[in-house]
Amino acid sequence: MTADLRAAVAAASRRLADAGLLIGTAGNVSVRSGDLVAVTATGVTLGSCEPDDVTVLDIEGNVLEGSLEPTSELSLHLGVYDASPAGAVVHTHAPFATAVACVLDELPVIHYQQLALGGEVRVASYATFGTAELAANVRDALADRSAALLASHGSVAVGATLDKAVENALLLEWLCQLHHRASALGMPRVLSAEQQADVVRVALERGYGSTRPLSPDQSSDEPNPQEPA
Repeated sequence: MTADLRAAVAAASRRLADAGLLIGTAGNVSVRSGDLVAVTATGVTLGSCEPDDVTVLDIEGNVLEGSLEPTSELSLHLGVYDASPAGAVVHTHAPFATAVACVLDELPVIHYQQLALGGEVRVASYATFGTAELAANVRDALADRSAALLASHGSVAVGATLDKAVENALLLEWLCQLHHRASALGMPRVLSAEQQADVVRVALERGYGSTRPLSPDQSSDEPNPQEPA
């Protein structure tokens, strides 16, 4: 099991680095399975992360497997797991998310897809990296949310699975880039509480974001007349 966890964290790190969210050694990724946590080691170049660059610990932070010290943000990861049912945590210094975190107190909802993260994305109050204070601020900012920004620092995204945490990190960066570009044109329009509630209602009614088989009246075994026989 631990080999699979280490491989998954390494692959997620490389994917995020390829997308430009993890630069050099800045950022960290973890996944939880029961009482085990696999997390990137400190000082690892994340774009070339391999399973040996991932350390396995118990939920108390005791090293169980690996030869490298875990990330300096270990308290942030363990704090999230202690306070929520999250199955994975992604912390990045992604450029647009970090830019927003250097200016705003929250990222407002200007696009309905942000509701997938829970709504307005809060900016956790500044604290020195690697400290218990920062970990506590992040836990507060993540309450009822799948992402948070860290003032003058970066971002955190969580998910039930590692893939979902990565997708949430990518979505957050896209939303921050969107806000940046919209702000260059003028004051972005913010979706009202009523508009947001309507989005949630329609998404639930239509199963938005999930694949669905065609209903019998939508499917047909008849050949498409525009396709060659």
